[in-house]
Amino acid sequence: MKLSDNYLKIVQWSEEGGCYVGTCPGLIRGGVHGAEEAAVYRELCGAVEEAIELYQADHKPLPPATANKNYSGRFVLRVDRELHQSLAIRAMQEGESLNSYCQKILKKAA
Repeated sequence: MKLSDNYLKIVQWSEEGGCYVGTCPGLIRGGVHGAEEAAVYRELCGAVEEAIELYQADHKPLPPATANKNYSGRFVLRVDRELHQSLAIRAMQEGESLNSYCQKILKKAA
């Protein structure tokens, strides 16, 4: 396994740019772009390898891995009191718990 396998590589179409954009969150800022998805992925993989080499050359620790990460399914979200109240009331009106209501909203947004 290569060190670069520890980092999530994402290639997606950008309507705004009219091209594919490749990013590696947590390791490199920005990304690569191009007209062909596979070519963008190959270029992104090269950029990730290069970033890792730069970290190593500078004797800097690599950022935490982003690929194959296990998620617990729990996270804490802090909101202001007014939003909390508004969400709780909406959940009650829908006959749902606040957790279920927020989960539904987040799924729609994802």
